[in-house]
Amino acid sequence: MSAFFGLGKTRTFKPRKDVPEGTKQYQLRKYAEATLGSGNLRLAVRLPEGEDLNEWLAVHAVDFFNHLNMLYGTVTEFCTAQECPIMSAGPRYEYLWEDGVRYKKATKLPAPEYVDALMNWAQGLLDNEELFPSEMGPLGIAATGGLHCKPFPKNFRETIGRLFRRLFRVYAHLYSNHFDHICALGIEAHLNTSYRHFFLFVNEFDLVDKRELAPLDELNEAILAEDKGR
Repeated sequence: MSAFFGLGKTRTFKPRKDVPEGTKQYQLRKYAEATLGSGNLRLAVRLPEGEDLNEWLAVHAVDFFNHLNMLYGTVTEFCTAQECPIMSAGPRYEYLWEDGVRYKKATKLPAPEYVDALMNWAQGLLDNEELFPSEMGPLGIAATGGLHCKPFPKNFRETIGRLFRRLFRVYAHLYSNHFDHICALGIEAHLNTSYRHFFLFVNEFDLVDKRELAPLDELNEAILAEDKGR
């Protein structure tokens, strides 16, 4: 998905720092980039044989965060408190924000404030070495020749599921409220490719409850149907 770089007019958040070269996560990212270049997204999302699932999830979480951040950055002039007074995915779905810190109760926010809170929260997770370790641990050289990172926490799958669920809401808002703007900017193919990759990854590892994905059901079904036809 390197083609996305340079898209955004603004970047609300800095990209999450890359993992150290030579680590297992670094190798997995290079592998993911290579398979993604083949154009076969179903193949690109599959866990490589013999690799650690948590490391695979972590690598993709960072990439999806960075790419979605850039995509949202293209519509920030249109996604304002006046134009989007609530964070929604069309008229049927409204999202409230709660993070247990600044917003201890579910709170209605304008879409730009919601996305700002979400991205700050997500970046805090991704930069937390206890939750998303990228530093090299004491395991030394792996059998594959790479350095393993420190172990992931026991609640990592729960954390990653919450992260992907919330990132989906930004995709849903872009499609439901700003697709005309995306098309006017001529970047709908980038959004479609990004979301297709995201959805196939989420579907492959059952990361988000299907009820949470309902706002884009029609698109999701089309992606799966196209994938089966390959």
